[in-house]
Amino acid sequence: MFIEIKNAKKSYGKGEAQVNAMDGIDLSLEKGKIYTILGPSGSGKSTLLNMLGGLDDIDSGTITVDGTELTKLSKKQMCDYRRKSVGFVFQFYNLIPDLTVRENVQSVKDISDDPFDIDEMLESLGIKDYAGRFPRELSGGQQQRVAIARALVKNPKILLCDELTGALDSKSSRMVLEFLEKIHAKYGTTIIIVTHNEAISKMTDVVIRVQDGNIKSVTENKERVSPKDIVF
Repeated sequence: MFIEIKNAKKSYGKGEAQVNAMDGIDLSLEKGKIYTILGPSGSGKSTLLNMLGGLDDIDSGTITVDGTELTKLSKKQMCDYRRKSVGFVFQFYNLIPDLTVRENVQSVKDISDDPFDIDEMLESLGIKDYAGRFPRELSGGQQQRVAIARALVKNPKILLCDELTGALDSKSSRMVLEFLEKIHAKYGTTIIIVTHNEAISKMTDVVIRVQDGNIKSVTENKERVSPKDIVF
């Protein structure tokens, strides 16, 4: 199995204020699929994403990605894991405002071992014509596509998306999801989308529901819905 999570626990706070963000989670994910992690605020879905991305450490249990047990990595090894294996796309883009579109993507390509071609990536996402513009000169949907290009240019094993359409209107959301599906079809990247939006789950292979730090259910979609047909 590509990703294996076994009895993973993570809590914040102490005593009566303690919150069990991960309460003994067991989960297996296959390579090359699109996953949705659904759950209300505070359910633990973003914590799970952060653990997979190596942004935080679990208290106990194990997380293994493509044969590498993250819980055994040193700080330097974890940094290398994030640099080489993981692409992040966040709700509010996190683009560098004083760099152009191309420069934002180039900043990640320059520290990658086996990156994709920038022009090919920008063209795939429909933003090649905006390569010389700054983030402030782009719409929200365009900025999110730049964020996706920046995350993907490193040729990551996993693309982690945290509420990537949360700040977009329905038209821009569909466009971003269409490009995400196109990238998946072209490169076969394993994609994990954390969201509270039920509609997005219809376009993915597997839907994982999280509640109170536990996996409530794992359901496989027999037929995926095209992003253009999603009703928000």
